[in-house]
Parts: sequence; structure tokens; C-alpha cells
Amino acid sequence: MHVSNSKQAATIDILAIAAHRDDVEQTCGGTLLVQQALGWSTGILDLTRGEGGTRGSAAEREAESLEAARILKVTHREALDLPDGNVQNTLENRLKVASVLRRLRPRVVLLPYWQGRHPDHYTSATLGYEACFVAGLAKADLDGAPHRPYKILYASLYADVRPTFVVDITPHIETRLASLLAYRSQYGDQPVGSGLFVPHEEIRERTLASARHFGMLAGVRYAEPFIQKEVSLVSDLLHLPVASI
Repeated sequence: MHVSNSKQAATIDILAIAAHRDDVEQTCGGTLLVQQALGWSTGILDLTRGEGGTRGSAAEREAESLEAARILKVTHREALDLPDGNVQNTLENRLKVASVLRRLRPRVVLLPYWQGRHPDHYTSATLGYEACFVAGLAKADLDGAPHRPYKILYASLYADVRPTFVVDITPHIETRLASLLAYRSQYGDQPVGSGLFVPHEEIRERTLASARHFGMLAGVRYAEPFIQKEVSLVSDLLHLPVASI
């Protein structure tokens, strides 16, 4: 499968935005696989290039990210040039992200949860949301027609919060894991960063255990969690999924 990283890429249905190359694979890679299998086109926007990471270079991370994108069957992946380790919610950065949104015109945007340990992650949540707003302003200093996604969702796998909903990723769990392990510079055994990174032999166990936990909340085997800020609208009570007792 060809993964486009051209600035002339066609529009897509679902765009996952994250601070670092491999963040999407950790938090919502399975969901992208589910959506692709349903017939929706998917894409990834990495805000940084990995030049500040403990392990690996920006060039290594780029090659790994394209391999991971191929595994996840995404239509398009690209990276901005925001500084790794110093993502800021500035007007300049909002316009950079909004420009991508106008070009790709996604209906759904997936963002990191707005609280967390790494400042790049929670800053990306606010930056992404505000960029979605700016992209829809008719008089914004941007090329292209105004566009706002219909739905903005937050991947909350690493947050200690109860999810609004989970996505059943059971058929895709091994492919999701393979996309993460494509980042050999990050997850291969090596002395650099050994105190910060999960040992290679534990990655599978931890990945499956986390997905199993969220799956159990909804009666499936493996799942990924999300937060939705707005209230959902329901008309048919007899078709609500997940039994109460």
C-alpha cells in the first residue's frame, strides 16, 4: 500500500493529530484500522519530527513512521516542524495545523487527551482544538476554503479517566502492535533511555493488558478509549450498545 506524504494529498475522512511520531500508534492505531476496514480514509499528522527524543534521530523516526503508516493502512501521513519537546499553542502553530485541516478536510479529528505527564501531549490537545476552530474562520490568513471537522474526539488511553466510549479493536490487535514495533529505534533493547522506555520483552504484555482492560468495560476483548466533550443524542433506546447488567 502506498502512503502519501505529499502536500497535495487528497481529502480524508479521519485525521489523528499527535505530538510525536509513535503517539498515534500507542493511543488510537487500532481505531484507525477499524475505520479503514469500514471504508473510511484515514490520516496522521505528527506535529514534531523527533529530533529531541532520547532515542533515535528525526530521519530514523521518519522512516519508521512511514512503515507504521503502511501497517496501519492510512492514506496520508505528514509531520510539521514544531520543536520536539517544546510544542506551543501559538497563533503561528495554530495556522500551521489549520492549513493542514483545510487541505485534508477531515470529518473527524482525533486528538491527545488534554491532561498528562508530557507537556507536548496536553498542549497538542488544546492546539489541535483551536486549530480546528481557526480552520473554519472565513477571514483567517490561510489558503483554501474554510473547514471545520464535524467531530473532535480525544484518545484517553494513558489518562486516568473513565472513557465516554471505547472502540472494539479485537480483530486488529496484532496489527496495532506491529505498527508500534515498527519504531525499532524506540522499542528495541538498548542501553540509552533504559530507565524511561518499556523493555522490549514487556511491550506486548503491556499493550495487550491495557487494551484488554478497556475491552472488558464494554464486553469485548480489546478496545481503545476515547473522551467526547459534547452530549450524545439518542432516539432509539432499544439499540443502545452494551448491556447494563
